[in-house]
Amino acid sequence: MADDGTGELGDLLMRVARTQRRRWRDALAPWDLSPHQARALRVICQRDGVRLSDLAESLHIAPRSATEVADGLQERGLVERAPDPRDRRAVLLRPTDEGRRIRGEVGRARAADSAELFARLDPEDRATLARILRTLTD
Repeated sequence: MADDGTGELGDLLMRVARTQRRRWRDALAPWDLSPHQARALRVICQRDGVRLSDLAESLHIAPRSATEVADGLQERGLVERAPDPRDRRAVLLRPTDEGRRIRGEVGRARAADSAELFARLDPEDRATLARILRTLTD
């Protein structure tokens, strides 16, 4: 089979993904949050009440892992567990005021980091990259 360059493209895409993950971990350092915790906090804040099973599904992780992530956020006072008014057996995760504040700070830090990373590209290249990535993910 002839090499059409797709292997190199795949390698480059994975290198960019690793770079982005490393930068994301570094950006989260001031809040001592893991990427899973930051993503979970984002989901919980967006929905203002989410079941653990729904959180696990949103994060594409096992329910047990979602429980561990939620426990860590609760221990830090960023989320709280509350009864689901529609089902007394179920529990909802809700953001605390501190959780919303931290989520806002993390969101601004991530946006600034992304702006810095993508500033390496001119606006036309950014638009082309966005179009290409959407094509590959849709």
